[in-house]
Amino acid sequence: MNKGIYFIFLSFAFIAAMMAYLISYNEWIHHYPTKKEPRKIALETAIFTFVVFGVIIFIVIQMLV
Repeated sequence: MNKGIYFIFLSFAFIAAMMAYLISYNEWIHHYPTKKEPRKIALETAIFTFVVFGVIIFIVIQMLV
């Protein structure tokens, strides 16, 4: 049961990270002439978002189980 819960919630964390990437990239693309730097910034934002959501999910699941 726990593996299923982790999979579902980490899927949501992945979706949140992808959304953070898209939003961040869309905002930063206006400030740089090339696409390289906005991609790097957006990827860092996505990784940070995934980690934060993953930690929050882990804590919540541990409290519920």
